[in-house]
Amino acid sequence: MSDKENKVKLSPEEKAAAREAARAERKERLTIVDDYTPLEPDPQYILQVNQLKKYFPIKGGFISRTVGYVKAVDGVTFNLRRGATMGLVGESGCGKTTAGRTILRLSGEKTGGQVLFNGREVYDMSPKEMRDLRTHMQIIFQDPFSSLSPRLPISDIIGEAVKEHKLVSKEEFNDYIDTVMDNCGLQPFHKDRYPHEFSGGQRQRICIARALALNPEFIVCDEPVSALDVSIQAQIINLLKDLQDKYKLTYLFISHDLSVVEHISDTVGVMYLGSLVEYGSTEDIFRNPLHPYTKALFSAIPVPDPTVKMNRIVLEGSIPSPANPPKGCKFHTRCANCMERCKHEAPVQREIEPGHYVVCHLYDDVASTTTGDVIDAKKAEVKEEPAAETAKDNGEE
Repeated sequence: MSDKENKVKLSPEEKAAAREAARAERKERLTIVDDYTPLEPDPQYILQVNQLKKYFPIKGGFISRTVGYVKAVDGVTFNLRRGATMGLVGESGCGKTTAGRTILRLSGEKTGGQVLFNGREVYDMSPKEMRDLRTHMQIIFQDPFSSLSPRLPISDIIGEAVKEHKLVSKEEFNDYIDTVMDNCGLQPFHKDRYPHEFSGGQRQRICIARALALNPEFIVCDEPVSALDVSIQAQIINLLKDLQDKYKLTYLFISHDLSVVEHISDTVGVMYLGSLVEYGSTEDIFRNPLHPYTKALFSAIPVPDPTVKMNRIVLEGSIPSPANPPKGCKFHTRCANCMERCKHEAPVQREIEPGHYVVCHLYDDVASTTTGDVIDAKKAEVKEEPAAETAKDNGEE
Protein backbone atom coordinates (compact mmCIF):
# COMPACT_ATOMS: atom_id res chain seq x y z
CA MET A 1 0.00 0.00 0.00
CA SER A 2 1.18 3.54 -0.72
CA ASP A 3 1.90 6.15 1.95
CA LYS A 4 -1.17 8.08 0.88
CA GLU A 5 -3.38 5.05 1.50
CA ASN A 6 -1.78 4.49 4.93
CA LYS A 7 -2.70 8.01 6.07
CA VAL A 8 -5.78 8.25 8.26
CA LYS A 9 -8.48 10.22 6.54
CA LEU A 10 -10.19 12.81 8.76
CA SER A 11 -13.72 14.00 8.31
CA PRO A 12 -14.33 17.75 7.89
CA GLU A 13 -15.66 17.89 11.45
CA GLU A 14 -12.49 16.25 12.83
CA LYS A 15 -10.27 18.62 10.85
CA ALA A 16 -12.18 21.61 12.18
CA ALA A 17 -11.85 20.25 15.75
CA ALA A 18 -8.08 19.75 15.29
CA ARG A 19 -7.68 23.31 13.99
CA GLU A 20 -9.68 24.65 16.91
CA ALA A 21 -7.59 22.68 19.40
CA ALA A 22 -4.36 23.99 17.84
CA ARG A 23 -5.75 27.53 17.92
CA ALA A 24 -6.70 27.17 21.60
CA GLU A 25 -3.27 25.76 22.45
CA ARG A 26 -1.55 28.68 20.72
CA LYS A 27 -3.79 31.18 22.52
CA GLU A 28 -3.00 29.56 25.86
CA ARG A 29 0.73 29.63 25.05
CA LEU A 30 0.61 33.36 24.27
CA THR A 31 -1.62 34.35 27.20
CA ILE A 32 0.24 36.06 30.05
CA VAL A 33 -1.50 35.76 33.41
CA ASP A 34 -0.59 38.59 35.77
CA ASP A 35 -2.92 38.10 38.73
CA TYR A 36 -1.49 38.69 42.21
CA THR A 37 -2.46 40.25 45.51
CA PRO A 38 -0.67 43.63 45.80
CA LEU A 39 1.73 43.89 48.72
CA GLU A 40 1.58 46.54 51.40
CA PRO A 41 4.97 48.22 51.96
CA ASP A 42 6.71 46.89 55.07
CA PRO A 43 9.50 49.12 56.46
CA GLN A 44 11.44 46.17 57.89
CA TYR A 45 12.16 44.96 54.33
CA ILE A 46 14.35 46.87 51.89
CA LEU A 47 13.16 44.67 49.01
CA GLN A 48 9.79 42.99 48.48
CA VAL A 49 9.35 40.83 45.38
CA ASN A 50 5.84 39.59 44.65
CA GLN A 51 5.04 37.14 41.80
CA LEU A 52 7.75 38.67 39.60
CA LYS A 53 7.68 37.52 35.97
CA LYS A 54 10.03 38.19 33.08
CA TYR A 55 9.25 36.57 29.73
CA PHE A 56 11.24 36.96 26.52
CA PRO A 57 9.25 36.68 23.27
CA ILE A 58 10.06 34.02 20.67
CA LYS A 59 9.68 35.32 17.13
CA GLY A 60 8.82 33.12 14.17
CA GLY A 61 7.21 33.07 10.77
CA PHE A 62 7.59 35.29 7.73
CA ILE A 63 6.50 38.45 9.57
CA SER A 64 8.38 37.57 12.80
CA ARG A 65 5.33 37.47 15.00
CA THR A 66 5.43 36.25 18.59
CA VAL A 67 4.88 32.48 18.72
CA GLY A 68 5.76 31.90 22.37
CA TYR A 69 7.70 33.07 25.40
CA VAL A 70 10.82 32.00 27.26
CA LYS A 71 9.66 32.15 30.87
CA ALA A 72 12.99 33.10 32.43
CA VAL A 73 11.44 34.33 35.69
CA ASP A 74 8.00 32.93 36.44
CA GLY A 75 6.34 34.03 39.68
CA VAL A 76 9.22 34.65 42.12
CA THR A 77 8.22 35.88 45.60
CA PHE A 78 10.48 36.75 48.57
CA ASN A 79 11.29 39.51 51.07
CA LEU A 80 14.76 40.76 52.01
CA ARG A 81 15.48 42.45 55.34
CA ARG A 82 17.74 45.46 55.65
CA GLY A 83 21.38 44.64 56.26
CA ALA A 84 20.85 40.93 55.48
CA THR A 85 22.13 38.67 52.70
CA MET A 86 19.91 36.39 50.64
CA GLY A 87 21.53 33.59 48.66
CA LEU A 88 19.92 32.60 45.36
CA VAL A 89 20.98 29.16 44.13
CA GLY A 90 20.06 26.77 41.34
CA GLU A 91 21.53 25.08 38.28
CA SER A 92 22.58 26.97 35.15
CA GLY A 93 19.68 28.40 33.19
CA CYS A 94 17.20 28.48 36.08
CA GLY A 95 16.82 32.28 35.90
CA LYS A 96 18.94 33.51 38.84
CA THR A 97 20.78 36.24 36.93
CA THR A 98 17.65 37.34 35.06
CA ALA A 99 15.82 37.66 38.39
CA GLY A 100 18.59 39.90 39.76
CA ARG A 101 18.68 42.07 36.64
CA THR A 102 14.88 42.33 36.53
CA ILE A 103 14.80 43.50 40.16
CA LEU A 104 17.25 46.28 39.22
CA ARG A 105 15.24 47.11 36.08
CA LEU A 106 18.18 46.27 33.82
CA SER A 107 16.29 43.91 31.47
CA GLY A 108 13.62 46.19 30.08
CA GLU A 109 10.11 46.13 31.44
CA LYS A 110 8.86 43.35 33.69
CA THR A 111 6.16 40.97 32.44
CA GLY A 112 4.25 40.89 35.70
CA GLY A 113 4.39 41.09 39.49
CA GLN A 114 5.74 43.66 41.91
CA VAL A 115 9.20 44.91 42.93
CA LEU A 116 9.07 47.19 45.96
CA PHE A 117 12.32 48.91 46.97
CA ASN A 118 12.00 50.86 50.21
CA GLY A 119 8.24 50.56 49.80
CA ARG A 120 8.10 52.00 46.26
CA GLU A 121 7.33 50.15 43.03
CA VAL A 122 10.51 50.24 40.94
CA TYR A 123 8.63 49.93 37.63
CA ASP A 124 6.32 52.88 38.37
CA MET A 125 9.19 55.38 38.68
CA SER A 126 9.86 58.07 36.10
CA PRO A 127 13.24 58.20 34.29
CA LYS A 128 14.42 60.95 36.66
CA GLU A 129 13.35 58.98 39.75
CA MET A 130 15.00 55.87 38.33
CA ARG A 131 18.21 57.78 37.74
CA ASP A 132 18.26 58.86 41.40
CA LEU A 133 17.49 55.29 42.48
CA ARG A 134 20.58 53.97 40.66
CA THR A 135 22.76 55.35 43.46
CA HIS A 136 20.88 53.13 45.95
CA MET A 137 20.94 49.89 43.92
CA GLN A 138 24.06 48.45 42.29
CA ILE A 139 25.31 45.18 40.78
CA ILE A 140 28.60 43.27 40.75
CA PHE A 141 28.83 41.26 37.53
CA GLN A 142 30.08 37.69 37.20
CA ASP A 143 32.99 38.30 34.81
CA PRO A 144 35.19 41.11 36.16
CA PHE A 145 37.19 41.44 32.92
CA SER A 146 34.35 41.85 30.41
CA SER A 147 32.46 44.22 32.72
CA LEU A 148 35.38 46.70 32.86
CA SER A 149 36.15 49.05 29.97
CA PRO A 150 39.63 48.25 28.59
CA ARG A 151 40.06 51.86 27.43
CA LEU A 152 39.68 53.56 30.82
CA PRO A 153 42.10 53.68 33.75
CA ILE A 154 40.83 52.45 37.10
CA SER A 155 40.27 55.94 38.50
CA ASP A 156 37.86 56.74 35.65
CA ILE A 157 36.08 53.38 35.92
CA ILE A 158 35.41 53.85 39.65
CA GLY A 159 34.77 57.57 39.47
CA GLU A 160 32.69 57.80 36.28
CA ALA A 161 29.34 57.31 38.04
CA VAL A 162 30.47 59.50 40.96
CA LYS A 163 30.99 62.41 38.55
CA GLU A 164 27.75 61.64 36.68
CA HIS A 165 25.65 61.78 39.86
CA LYS A 166 27.74 64.60 41.39
CA LEU A 167 28.13 62.83 44.72
CA VAL A 168 31.21 64.84 45.75
CA SER A 169 32.78 68.13 44.71
CA LYS A 170 35.76 68.34 42.35
CA GLU A 171 38.05 69.22 45.27
CA GLU A 172 37.04 66.09 47.21
CA PHE A 173 36.91 63.72 44.22
CA ASN A 174 40.47 62.33 44.34
CA ASP A 175 40.39 61.78 48.10
CA TYR A 176 37.01 60.11 47.82
CA ILE A 177 38.22 57.68 45.14
CA ASP A 178 41.34 56.91 47.24
CA THR A 179 39.10 56.09 50.22
CA VAL A 180 36.85 53.80 48.16
CA MET A 181 39.86 51.99 46.68
CA ASP A 182 41.46 51.58 50.10
CA ASN A 183 38.23 50.06 51.48
CA CYS A 184 38.37 47.46 48.69
CA GLY A 185 42.07 46.59 49.11
CA LEU A 186 43.40 48.67 46.20
CA GLN A 187 46.41 51.01 46.40
CA PRO A 188 46.55 54.67 45.20
CA PHE A 189 49.18 53.85 42.56
CA HIS A 190 46.63 51.54 40.88
CA LYS A 191 44.58 54.54 39.73
CA ASP A 192 46.41 55.05 36.44
CA ARG A 193 46.55 51.39 35.44
CA TYR A 194 44.20 49.61 33.04
CA PRO A 195 42.13 46.43 33.68
CA HIS A 196 44.44 44.12 31.72
CA GLU A 197 47.26 44.93 34.15
CA PHE A 198 45.44 43.33 37.09
CA SER A 199 44.79 39.77 38.23
CA GLY A 200 41.30 38.30 38.41
CA GLY A 201 40.95 38.97 42.13
CA GLN A 202 42.08 42.58 41.74
CA ARG A 203 39.64 43.11 38.87
CA GLN A 204 36.81 41.89 41.07
CA ARG A 205 37.92 44.33 43.77
CA ILE A 206 37.68 47.08 41.14
CA CYS A 207 34.12 45.99 40.33
CA ILE A 208 33.24 46.05 44.03
CA ALA A 209 34.82 49.52 44.36
CA ARG A 210 32.81 50.76 41.37
CA ALA A 211 29.57 49.57 43.00
CA LEU A 212 30.56 50.88 46.43
CA ALA A 213 31.53 54.33 45.11
CA LEU A 214 27.87 55.36 44.81
CA ASN A 215 27.24 54.54 48.48
CA PRO A 216 24.38 52.09 47.73
CA GLU A 217 21.99 50.38 50.14
CA PHE A 218 21.44 47.23 48.09
CA ILE A 219 23.84 45.28 45.85
CA VAL A 220 23.12 42.31 43.59
CA CYS A 221 26.22 40.08 43.62
CA ASP A 222 25.92 38.01 40.44
CA GLU A 223 28.29 35.09 41.07
CA PRO A 224 31.14 37.45 42.09
CA VAL A 225 33.59 34.66 42.98
CA SER A 226 32.82 31.95 40.39
CA ALA A 227 35.68 33.04 38.09
CA LEU A 228 38.29 33.16 40.87
CA ASP A 229 40.64 30.68 42.55
CA VAL A 230 39.53 29.24 45.88
CA SER A 231 42.04 31.25 47.93
CA ILE A 232 40.98 34.48 46.19
CA GLN A 233 37.32 33.57 46.67
CA ALA A 234 37.82 33.59 50.44
CA GLN A 235 39.41 37.05 50.29
CA ILE A 236 36.55 38.49 48.21
CA ILE A 237 33.89 36.91 50.44
CA ASN A 238 35.57 38.31 53.56
CA LEU A 239 35.80 41.72 51.86
CA LEU A 240 32.08 41.68 51.06
CA LYS A 241 31.24 40.76 54.66
CA ASP A 242 33.50 43.50 56.06
CA LEU A 243 31.94 46.09 53.75
CA GLN A 244 28.47 44.91 54.74
CA ASP A 245 29.24 45.37 58.43
CA LYS A 246 30.86 48.78 57.83
CA TYR A 247 28.24 50.30 55.52
CA LYS A 248 25.11 48.30 56.54
CA LEU A 249 24.72 46.90 53.02
CA THR A 250 22.08 44.44 51.84
CA TYR A 251 23.09 41.71 49.38
CA LEU A 252 21.30 39.44 46.93
CA PHE A 253 24.05 36.85 46.46
CA ILE A 254 23.66 34.70 43.33
CA SER A 255 25.93 31.67 43.23
CA HIS A 256 26.39 28.02 42.25
CA ASP A 257 28.72 27.35 45.19
CA LEU A 258 26.49 26.18 48.04
CA SER A 259 29.32 26.25 50.59
CA VAL A 260 29.90 29.95 49.85
CA VAL A 261 26.17 30.64 50.11
CA GLU A 262 26.03 28.87 53.47
CA HIS A 263 28.92 31.00 54.72
CA ILE A 264 27.65 34.43 53.67
CA SER A 265 23.84 34.20 53.54
CA ASP A 266 21.16 34.75 56.16
CA THR A 267 18.36 33.37 53.97
CA VAL A 268 18.43 31.11 50.90
CA GLY A 269 16.13 30.80 47.91
CA VAL A 270 16.32 27.78 45.58
CA MET A 271 15.27 28.38 41.96
CA TYR A 272 14.22 25.85 39.35
CA LEU A 273 13.07 26.72 35.82
CA GLY A 274 12.26 30.33 36.71
CA SER A 275 10.40 29.63 39.95
CA LEU A 276 11.36 29.64 43.62
CA VAL A 277 10.79 26.08 44.93
CA GLU A 278 12.09 26.59 48.49
CA TYR A 279 12.88 29.60 50.64
CA GLY A 280 13.93 30.02 54.28
CA SER A 281 16.71 30.81 56.69
CA THR A 282 20.14 29.39 55.85
CA GLU A 283 20.12 27.23 58.97
CA ASP A 284 16.72 25.71 58.17
CA ILE A 285 17.50 25.12 54.49
CA PHE A 286 20.85 23.39 55.10
CA ARG A 287 19.70 21.50 58.20
CA ASN A 288 16.41 20.30 56.77
CA PRO A 289 16.05 20.66 52.97
CA LEU A 290 12.47 19.80 51.99
CA HIS A 291 12.07 19.99 48.23
CA PRO A 292 13.44 17.00 46.23
CA TYR A 293 15.35 19.41 43.98
CA THR A 294 17.00 21.08 47.00
CA LYS A 295 18.00 17.69 48.37
CA ALA A 296 19.58 16.76 45.03
CA LEU A 297 21.56 20.02 44.96
CA PHE A 298 22.82 19.61 48.49
CA SER A 299 23.82 15.99 47.89
CA ALA A 300 26.41 17.30 45.40
CA ILE A 301 28.24 19.40 48.02
CA PRO A 302 31.72 17.84 48.44
CA VAL A 303 32.75 16.81 51.95
CA PRO A 304 36.46 17.28 52.82
CA ASP A 305 36.72 13.83 54.37
CA PRO A 306 37.76 10.81 52.25
CA THR A 307 36.20 8.40 54.76
CA VAL A 308 32.70 9.85 54.36
CA LYS A 309 30.54 8.10 51.77
CA MET A 310 28.53 10.54 49.67
CA ASN A 311 24.87 9.71 49.11
CA ARG A 312 24.60 11.50 45.79
CA ILE A 313 21.10 11.98 44.38
CA VAL A 314 21.28 11.81 40.59
CA LEU A 315 18.39 13.50 38.82
CA GLU A 316 17.03 11.53 35.88
CA GLY A 317 14.48 12.29 33.22
CA SER A 318 14.24 15.05 30.66
CA ILE A 319 15.11 18.66 31.43
CA PRO A 320 12.16 20.85 30.41
CA SER A 321 12.54 23.98 28.32
CA PRO A 322 11.63 27.36 29.86
CA ALA A 323 9.90 28.10 26.54
CA ASN A 324 7.57 25.14 27.07
CA PRO A 325 7.47 24.22 30.78
CA PRO A 326 5.47 21.13 31.74
CA LYS A 327 2.00 21.39 33.22
CA GLY A 328 1.58 20.91 36.94
CA CYS A 329 4.80 20.89 38.94
CA LYS A 330 7.73 21.95 36.76
CA PHE A 331 10.01 19.45 38.49
CA HIS A 332 7.82 16.37 38.05
CA THR A 333 9.69 15.19 34.91
CA ARG A 334 12.85 14.64 37.01
CA CYS A 335 11.38 13.91 40.45
CA ALA A 336 11.66 10.42 41.96
CA ASN A 337 8.69 11.20 44.27
CA CYS A 338 6.37 12.28 41.45
CA MET A 339 2.67 11.61 42.08
CA GLU A 340 -0.20 11.72 39.61
CA ARG A 341 -1.40 15.10 40.85
CA CYS A 342 2.08 16.55 40.24
CA LYS A 343 1.56 16.10 36.50
CA HIS A 344 -1.61 18.18 36.36
CA GLU A 345 -1.83 20.45 39.42
CA ALA A 346 0.77 23.15 40.13
CA PRO A 347 1.74 23.23 43.84
CA VAL A 348 1.49 26.43 45.84
CA GLN A 349 3.96 27.91 48.31
CA ARG A 350 3.38 26.61 51.84
CA GLU A 351 5.01 27.49 55.16
CA ILE A 352 6.18 24.21 56.74
CA GLU A 353 8.18 25.79 59.56
CA PRO A 354 8.16 29.41 60.70
CA GLY A 355 9.85 31.27 57.82
CA HIS A 356 10.55 28.04 55.86
CA TYR A 357 8.51 27.84 52.62
CA VAL A 358 8.35 25.07 50.03
CA VAL A 359 6.46 24.54 46.76
CA CYS A 360 5.75 20.79 46.64
CA HIS A 361 2.73 18.49 46.87
CA LEU A 362 4.61 16.20 49.29
CA TYR A 363 3.97 18.73 52.05
CA ASP A 364 0.33 19.58 51.39
CA ASP A 365 -0.74 17.63 54.51
CA VAL A 366 2.29 18.63 56.57
CA ALA A 367 1.53 22.30 56.00
CA SER A 368 -1.73 21.89 57.92
CA THR A 369 0.31 21.43 61.11
CA THR A 370 -0.01 24.56 63.22
CA THR A 371 2.98 26.78 63.80
CA GLY A 372 2.63 26.19 67.54
CA ASP A 373 3.08 22.43 67.11
CA VAL A 374 6.27 23.00 65.10
CA ILE A 375 7.65 25.35 67.76
CA ASP A 376 6.80 22.89 70.56
CA ALA A 377 8.57 20.10 68.64
CA LYS A 378 11.67 22.25 68.30
CA LYS A 379 11.61 23.06 72.01
CA ALA A 380 11.40 19.35 72.79
CA GLU A 381 14.49 18.69 70.64
CA VAL A 382 16.39 21.42 72.48
CA LYS A 383 15.46 19.95 75.88
CA GLU A 384 16.74 16.50 74.89
CA GLU A 385 20.23 17.72 73.94
CA PRO A 386 21.50 18.71 77.44
CA ALA A 387 20.38 15.33 78.80
CA ALA A 388 22.42 13.55 76.14
CA GLU A 389 25.45 15.65 77.01
CA THR A 390 25.04 14.84 80.72
CA ALA A 391 24.93 11.13 80.01
CA LYS A 392 28.09 11.45 77.96
CA ASP A 393 29.86 13.30 80.79
CA ASN A 394 28.92 10.50 83.20
CA GLY A 395 30.59 7.97 80.95
CA GLU A 396 27.35 6.45 79.72
CA GLU A 397 27.03 5.33 76.11
